[in-house]
Amino acid sequence: MRWIIDGNNVFGSRPDGWWNDRDGAAGRFAQQVAEWCRTHADEVTIVFDGPVSTTTSERAGGNLEIVEAPRRGRDAADDHIVDLVGLCHDVRVEGGDDRQDHICVVTSDRGLRRRLPASVEVAGAGRFLSTIESHPSPGDVG
Repeated sequence: MRWIIDGNNVFGSRPDGWWNDRDGAAGRFAQQVAEWCRTHADEVTIVFDGPVSTTTSERAGGNLEIVEAPRRGRDAADDHIVDLVGLCHDVRVEGGDDRQDHICVVTSDRGLRRRLPASVEVAGAGRFLSTIESHPSPGDVG
């Protein structure tokens, strides 16, 4: 499975004051995803709209990639996600890479959802946040 996450859309889906500290919210979200990534081998990419702080970027590694949209402006991350989905599809078709057989885009953005091929699974922000919050981090004692 390949996960492509609309970072700002997902961390911005909960009114928890993220707008007061956008960089901090992005970092906390990236940390949550990084901890979830340690529980499975799926490839995960978080795409953020704007510049990604060094602190947030440092949470990448292993099966987690953190990127910022290559341009600024309206729908910049959405455009990049659509491009990534296209690249993943091309790899699957040309190379037969089984790891790319299934793509899930995580977003609650209806405009982005409409731009994705029908073969791509879409998970809403709330569903995804519930998923990553239900996985204990490796250091948790149960």
